[in-house]
This record gives sequence, structure tokens and C-alpha cells, in this order.
Amino acid sequence: MNLQTSLLLGAALLSSSVWAQTPTPTPNPEFDSCLNALRAPARAAGVRDDTFAQHTQNLAPDMSVIDKLNFQPEFRTAIWDYLAGLVDEERVAEGRAMLTRHAETLARVSEKYGVDPATVVAVWGVESNFGQTFGKSPLVQSLGTLSCFGRRQAYFRTEFYATLRILQAGHIAPERLVGSWAGAFGHTQFMPSTFERLAVDFDGDGKADLMDSTSDALASTANFLAKAGWQSGQPWGFEVKLPEGFSTAGEGRRTKRGMAEWASRGLKRVDGSTLPATGSAGLMTPAGAQGPAFLVLRNFDAIYSYNAAESYGLAIAHLADRLRGGGPFTTPWPTDDPGLSRAERREVQTLLIARGHDIGAVDGMLGDKSRVAIRAEQERLGQEASGRAGQKLLKALRGG
Repeated sequence: MNLQTSLLLGAALLSSSVWAQTPTPTPNPEFDSCLNALRAPARAAGVRDDTFAQHTQNLAPDMSVIDKLNFQPEFRTAIWDYLAGLVDEERVAEGRAMLTRHAETLARVSEKYGVDPATVVAVWGVESNFGQTFGKSPLVQSLGTLSCFGRRQAYFRTEFYATLRILQAGHIAPERLVGSWAGAFGHTQFMPSTFERLAVDFDGDGKADLMDSTSDALASTANFLAKAGWQSGQPWGFEVKLPEGFSTAGEGRRTKRGMAEWASRGLKRVDGSTLPATGSAGLMTPAGAQGPAFLVLRNFDAIYSYNAAESYGLAIAHLADRLRGGGPFTTPWPTDDPGLSRAERREVQTLLIARGHDIGAVDGMLGDKSRVAIRAEQERLGQEASGRAGQKLLKALRGG
């Protein structure tokens, strides 16, 4: 999770040439020397010599992961773009189908760990699109490379050793242990060290398998949230209406205040009802006081710990609410050009191709080639050539 999902603000748009091209790895003497130097610390970390040799023999580095580690998105994704792609009608429908399909397993998971099915399924949907997007990087190769080159080598070495221990324990077959370039893997994208701490064998086959056992993955996710302080039967928070002129200075997720204090300052739920009589919450305004505002409770902090980004936490929380039958946020985002769902992004790509632009596959990921084409069309249409696709561009492209 941690490093990979900390980049999620850009994930809805990333499909750049850096990501699209994975060069064939070639032998590297410097890499071989580094691996030899890691044998002793790996042994000290519980990796047997035969395990280390088996999985690193003839291993070549994949230097493309260093490009990804150093990649800086050319612009930040606005919160309304981010959520439009992660919590759309397509994902809500798929998530509700998963709630039905895995109802028996989710009921047992909820009974054991105290985390409701909708929240567990929401994490699953955001992390891997319900098991449809695992990542394709062999973890030994990518984490081995990151252990020897680039920034944060000490961190990645910890994850590299954990990966070797997972293989050593026989939880997952070597050819199946693939994931993101930074090491997150499985249905709910655990980092290897997180797997060792929190993955569980819920189907009783003697292995904790986040790749091929949905039961293990869902239970492991619930176990993560439970260990992070999830409070059974409590909400993550709720949308509120701020009184006119309310100052949000100094407020935030961490600044918890009693509900009575919030009520005394004029906050109400968006449906006009009063706040709960007890408990404490922090005020979160991800787009400023003019956009949706939320009082977030302890369970939001548990979701946040899965990946330290408030936008990510809000996506999980909102998707969970939608899976329970809730609707979109009441307060609109402060923009005159809302974001696009994944289906709408695919439509934009299809329309760009129809106009002769070479953007690659129609996949809903608006990367470098798509943004170049979008800028060209924006210039043609007399719009600001930002490279961002919103509702204004989509409507203009539909009209020719």
C-alpha cells in the first residue's frame, strides 16, 4: 500500500510513456554486486540462503521502476476529478454485485473483525477494481531493483526481504507474486511487510493468499482496519453544512472537537438534522469552505491509515456509502467543469481517436498521449489548453 497508493491522486490520469513502456531488463554488474551484498542482511532478516539464491539467481534489474519512482506528475488531480473516476456509477454497480456474490464470506468477515461489508468491498474496488487490476511487475525484480538503485533503498530492502520470506513460507507461488512497480500486490494491494503483519488465511487452506483467494483478501483487509482502530457500528463521518461565513482556519481531520462544540458553532448535517449528541470529529474541507464539508470520526482515521491520503480515505468512505444505497454528495464541488467518470473518459478517448489522434488504447486512463490530444482539441475549440478533460470538453467533442 503505502508508497504506491500515496500516488493515487495522480493514478486516475496516469498512463504516461513512463508507465506504458517497460524495457526488457538486461544484466547489470552493479546490480549483481548489490544483491551479493544483500545476502547477509537478508539472512539476518530471516531469509534462508537457499531462498535468496533461488529467487535472485540470474535476476536482472528493471530500471523502469526508477523512472517511476522519480516521476513527478505534471499537474495535481483536482479532488472532483479524482473522485469522479474512483466513485462512479460503474464501480457502484460492480461493488453492489460483489456484495451479493460474496455475501456469505463478507458476513463471516464482519462477524470476526467488526468491519462492515460495504467498507471492505469499497477498499477492494478502489485498490484493484475488484481484482481486475493487480499490476504486472514481478515483486522480486521490482523490489530488488529499488533496493539497489534510487531513493529510499532502506525502505525497499525491508519490503524485498519480506517478499522473499513470503515466498519462503509458500503463501504465494513465485510466478503469481506480481503487483505494482512499488511492491503492492493482491486484491487489496498490501505491501509485503503489511502482508506479514496482517494477512490472514480465512479459507483455511494453510496459506494467506491475497492473489488467488478472495476470502483471504477480504478478511485481511478487515483485519487491517480492525487493527487500525475501526469501531464496529460507527460511521466514518458524514457531510455537513457550514453556516455562512464559517472559518475553517486551523481545522482538519486531526483536530477533533466534541459534537456539542460543532453544533454550537452552527454545523448541521446536510439534510438539516442535528449532529449526534456524543462523540468527537474533525472537520475536513478538501476543496475549501465552498465545497463539500465533512465531520470525520475515528473510522475515517482507520481508512486513512490504509493509505495516508485524505482524498483516498474520502473515496473509500464515499464508495462505501454509495454501496449502502447512499447518493452523491449534496454540496457541489466548487467548479463549473466537473470531472469525468471512467466511462466518460473512455468516451473522450474514443472521440479523440475519431478525430485522428494517436492516443493508444481506450482504457479510461488519460495519460500523456491523451493529454497532448486534449490540448490540441482545446485549442481548436477555443478552450484553455490545460490538457485536463472535464465535462466542458466532453460536451464540446460530442458536438463536433
